[in-house]
Amino acid sequence: MLIRIVRMTFHPEKVEEFLAIFHASKHKIAAMPGCHGVELLQDYHQANIYHTYSTWDSDDALNQYRQSTLFGMVWKPTKALFSAPAQAFSMKKG
Repeated sequence: MLIRIVRMTFHPEKVEEFLAIFHASKHKIAAMPGCHGVELLQDYHQANIYHTYSTWDSDDALNQYRQSTLFGMVWKPTKALFSAPAQAFSMKKG
């Protein structure tokens, strides 16, 4: 099981736009082959910083999503809202 955490920092005035993108696409992402779910977490102290937490069968399943049309439709408009580059982490339970 692969755990993927992506930290995203948004321009404060762009947060609502990001939330609309996320909520419109989260069920589609979760329905991708090999995905076991995706959650959105907001930083406790900095309201413009969010993390996605998703679980995948494998690196291959995640990479198939990253090469999908859906990913392009979600990531491109999301990336345009960043105030700093995103940071992505792939992990597993120890």
